[in-house]
Amino acid sequence: MSGTESQQTAVAVDVVLAEVRTRLRRVGPEEAARIQHDGGLLIDIRPIEQRAAEGEIPGSLVIDRNVLEWRLDPTSPHRHPEAGSPDRAAVVFCQEGYASSFAVEALERLGLNRVSDLKGGFAAWKAAGLPVTSIDHR
Repeated sequence: MSGTESQQTAVAVDVVLAEVRTRLRRVGPEEAARIQHDGGLLIDIRPIEQRAAEGEIPGSLVIDRNVLEWRLDPTSPHRHPEAGSPDRAAVVFCQEGYASSFAVEALERLGLNRVSDLKGGFAAWKAAGLPVTSIDHR
């Protein structure tokens, strides 16, 4: 097989993101706060550096993006104990709502059907005047 036959057509990440988002349930900050109030999870996938600089949403569950699927997969022996039932509502967020869209797509493929993506991420939550706490990252 020649090199040209094995090459795939590249697609820009913005195109892939837009396509992924057509399949996702995305919520705004106020709806995310209601989901949390009603017993759902808010899952923060931001790195420690962003959380230290920007703060955290009180009561959110912090799971590093690189282990998210293993920590939330209902069949994984590494499932986070606070994740609860796979049917529990959850909203995943990153800093601005880009990485979380891809994360939610992966979680839906694992069978989590009540998982949402926070539109605008943590920045939108903070801009909406919703509660934020600072963290000690030492």
